[in-house]
Amino acid sequence: MTRTLWWPPRFIRPHRAIHPTREGWWCLLAAVGLGLTAVNSGNNLLYLLESMLLGLVIVSGVLSECSMRRLRLSPVLPEDVYAGRSAVVGARVLNTKRRVPARSITLETVGTERTISVPRLAPGAERLVTWEHTFVARGRQRLPGVRVTTRFPFGLFVKAGPVELDTEVLVFPAVAPVTGERPGPATGDGVSAARRRGRGSDLHNLREYRDGDDPRLIHWRVSAKTGTTMVRELAADTTDDVCVVLRGRGAASARLESGLSRAASLAIHFLRAGAAVALAGPGVHVPPGRGREQARRVLTALALYAPPATPDAASLIGRDAEPAGRVVPVDLD
Repeated sequence: MTRTLWWPPRFIRPHRAIHPTREGWWCLLAAVGLGLTAVNSGNNLLYLLESMLLGLVIVSGVLSECSMRRLRLSPVLPEDVYAGRSAVVGARVLNTKRRVPARSITLETVGTERTISVPRLAPGAERLVTWEHTFVARGRQRLPGVRVTTRFPFGLFVKAGPVELDTEVLVFPAVAPVTGERPGPATGDGVSAARRRGRGSDLHNLREYRDGDDPRLIHWRVSAKTGTTMVRELAADTTDDVCVVLRGRGAASARLESGLSRAASLAIHFLRAGAAVALAGPGVHVPPGRGREQARRVLTALALYAPPATPDAASLIGRDAEPAGRVVPVDLD
């Protein structure tokens, strides 16, 4: 037969940590010394002083609890966070009490020595506090937690609440300025312009006429020679299309992070120039697009990128992921 151990209800369990300050230690030592002296001497005045010191400790705990009670924190994060770049993060501090203000509140970030003071917060009031934080790595990171502390009212004890705001943050790869790159066809090693069907002006292919084809695209000379009605397929104008292609397995962590940072920088650079940007590589494909939403899609894919065992990115660019326009390769090895 197993016995169930009794555990106090949750509402009476201690959920705050209390630590004496230097003045608090002196107060406790004085209370202990005065109590021992009062017991040995039996002097009523010493008992009175002892009760005053102990009452001071009790009043300090009650008032500090009233100040910290029913404080609510909610995180405030920037829309875009990049690795290696300082980001301004913050918290909204809300005092949900109706009549009692919060006094001498301090927010301490876990793992650092940064403290932010809120001297007074009226009942029902809200205040925004901010600080800077730098995320070293990309991907899903945890925001350093925040602990609410107070020394109210006498500065004898530091009362600290549990850690809050350890929120998950998506950190994009580091982005650096890119020079000498322009959208559109270019020549050079590893750079080519992929041609595809579209509404351009250059000839892409010839095929037989189908119902619904534009009669203006009929190639009469070839049709007369072959005896079959042939139409022209035009090549899409790819001057504004860029496909950033990740190549390699990314076995080396440093090279992988450097390559992803390069890919993110190129994507942002071409999008700001007005180009349609796509992303392809081992286990990742983002269709072409423009604007801020496309930038977030590309950066999110790069932030969460984990190289699979596939050795070559080119094998993953098939019919459904055909690169549009200029292909800009980025080596991960």
